Amino acid sequence: MEIIKAEKLTKDYGHNRGIFDVSFFVNKGEVFGFLGPNGAGKSTTIRHMMGFSKPQSGNIFVFGKESFKNYSEILNNVGYLPGEIALPNSNNGQDFINVMKRLRHLKDNKMLDYLIEKFKFNPMLETKKMSLGDKRKLAIIVAFMHDPDVLVLDEPTSGLDPIMQQIFIDFIKEEKKRGKTIFLSSHIFNEVEETCDRIAIIKDGKIVSTFKTSNLKHNQNKTFDIIFKKSENYKNFIEKVKEENKIIELKETNENQLKAKILIHDKNINKLIDIASQCDMAEFKEDKLTLQEYFMNFYKEDKDFGGVLYERNNKSRKSHKRLQK
Repeated sequence: MEIIKAEKLTKDYGHNRGIFDVSFFVNKGEVFGFLGPNGAGKSTTIRHMMGFSKPQSGNIFVFGKESFKNYSEILNNVGYLPGEIALPNSNNGQDFINVMKRLRHLKDNKMLDYLIEKFKFNPMLETKKMSLGDKRKLAIIVAFMHDPDVLVLDEPTSGLDPIMQQIFIDFIKEEKKRGKTIFLSSHIFNEVEETCDRIAIIKDGKIVSTFKTSNLKHNQNKTFDIIFKKSENYKNFIEKVKEENKIIELKETNENQLKAKILIHDKNINKLIDIASQCDMAEFKEDKLTLQEYFMNFYKEDKDFGGVLYERNNKSRKSHKRLQK
């Protein structure tokens, strides 16, 4: 059952800024990752999802209802954690929580008390004296305290220290087990990879890839780094691999280091092992494709984002179609 659905969602701010023909869906009980750098269109998409902005074309639905027209009804069962936290300066944390409780007509404090304890938050802190991490904790508590069925999280761990980041990740896993539907927008690879069932990558306001996280983790195209003990072993291996070029791809060679990088499908690994075992290896190691490496394939020529970080010999490109399935 689709709880969130975007259909060709478009908001053009000019100068290639905005979102363009964005389409995706989030199933009930699923954690959906929305991955991209700052300025890619993540927050713009979320503002439309929450009904805060009207699309120029296309639509986005939550619970089967168009967001902009039904935002007040939708928000009753959605927990929203914004990317930027703005709090009143005259209150303390407890005052702000009380205001939000009244707005949500919340009478049961069970979830609230659990969250305050879990995130080690002092509600008596004055908001104007709170650190960025304390503000983020307060926003998390307010987003989750009414125990909503749907959670929309924009850069949820920004400002949290590493310990709190992991506590939050573990908490998301708990909520997923309880059947919550979660939309998680982030540029932090480990929190997306650890929590999400599916991931969409957005670049320049357009979705460039959508795939199951498990397909990335269990990709059948494998890369191996092999180092040999002697030069003659290395040369012998290279010759044998070239003879098997239909099933074994030689990606990189380094004669000085006696090292070769191989790309091969799972079903042919025994053949690779058979050849390599005849050539007196010093090291045989799988070089696993990570989410960051796959992501960076889409940004390898983007100088503003950091230029060429790492192109895994086109492996990400070859894996792209397989990950979409």
